[in-house]
Amino acid sequence: MVDPRVTEFHCIMPIANLVSVMKNGILSHERAAKLPHHSVALQQVQDKRDQKQVPGGLKLHQYANLYLHSRNPMMFKRQAQAPDLCVIQVSTMILALPGAVICDQNAASGYVRFLHPRQWQVLDFDAIYAMDWRHPTDPVAYYRHSSQKCAEVLVPQKVETQYLTGAYVVDDAARKRVESLGLALPVTLNPMLFFR
Repeated sequence: MVDPRVTEFHCIMPIANLVSVMKNGILSHERAAKLPHHSVALQQVQDKRDQKQVPGGLKLHQYANLYLHSRNPMMFKRQAQAPDLCVIQVSTMILALPGAVICDQNAASGYVRFLHPRQWQVLDFDAIYAMDWRHPTDPVAYYRHSSQKCAEVLVPQKVETQYLTGAYVVDDAARKRVESLGLALPVTLNPMLFFR
């Protein structure tokens, strides 16, 4: 990735899962289903993802998925849960992993393009990193932009713990909760990501 805004990738995660994640990595939906965990996923979206296959790759649920930017429609829908959530920061080095895929929008979208990391220039970074994706007078632009805001990186099966570089939280109480877990994970306040 050459766009200067791409300094890390994000995974929205319940704080309750952090101990497991720091032991097992960020797992694909398929692998996570075999472990006790809390999910922020929307079931209707998971049902769509369950039917998808990445061209030339695995089933969508066999990838660990990360957002380019977590201030997106998924986080917007979960903002009431912000005190119980964190955003795990993931190194851009994962793009060099075998089988890594970038998506120019939400991978469940009917219009998504699954791309090799070398094709990064196809992505609309202004749309992805926009603070707002609402277009009150243009429903088509709203739909397209909300999907672009959820652009993803897919990694086969799991993201190993050595690629996890830190966690963002919404407030000081959440920071203390994460720090009390005793994990080797720097914690940073970033209320903007949580719509605060």
